[in-house]
Amino acid sequence: MKKFMALICMIACIFGLTACGSEGTLTDYEQHKVENAQQITRDYLVPMLSQYMDDVRVHDLDEYTAEEVEYMLEAQLGLLVDGYAFKTAIGSFYSAMDSIGMVSELGEISARIEGDQIIVEAEVIGEKKNGTAEVILSNDMFFKMESAALNPKSSLGELMGRAGLNTLIGMGTVFAVLILISGIISCFRFISKLQDNAAKKKAAKEGEVAGVENAVAQILEQEAAAEETDDLELVAVIAAAVAAYQGSASTDGFVVRSIRRR
Repeated sequence: MKKFMALICMIACIFGLTACGSEGTLTDYEQHKVENAQQITRDYLVPMLSQYMDDVRVHDLDEYTAEEVEYMLEAQLGLLVDGYAFKTAIGSFYSAMDSIGMVSELGEISARIEGDQIIVEAEVIGEKKNGTAEVILSNDMFFKMESAALNPKSSLGELMGRAGLNTLIGMGTVFAVLILISGIISCFRFISKLQDNAAKKKAAKEGEVAGVENAVAQILEQEAAAEETDDLELVAVIAAAVAAYQGSASTDGFVVRSIRRR
């Protein structure tokens, strides 16, 4: 029974949160402003912007400043617009002409209030494909146009193709990075081989240097030993010569103190 009551309480909480998240009902004044925004968008703004989907008209409008555009629209049609926003909106409509074509008529129009703005979305039926015109007006008694843009609608095939292309690009990038990392890792063995070869060459060079030093030391030792042997032989010869000169039979008693080479 307790589990059943807990389940009922949980369901009631879910429905309560859903009710809290829903939009509130518009007042009569807000509804009147929404209807006026829809009418302004349908009867004036979108048709006027659609007329500038032409090279000549866009070129002519470039000669006017934003302030002059505001003045002309207010004087001729009584519309309040932001000059920079209106020229930007014309650029958006002109860019969408290649994919949509010329606008033939308008479809359903919806509007909503978000803070100090009224956002109007109108379905645009074009020669090639449909689109959505989004117009943002000020949420006051003047309904000044603050922004506008025309966005082409993508078909299911185009969306699937774009999603497939994004998937291929993402997977291709991942595989390319993995291949690069694999190549870097495979190069480590060559790096270790190069290090081993360098160490071997260094050891061999050090061994050669040590061998040369040992050979030089041995040669020096041999030369020193040979010089010492030569001196002893020379002493014996001199002693024998002196003994023969004096008629002595042996060299006992003769001591050679030094030898001066001449």
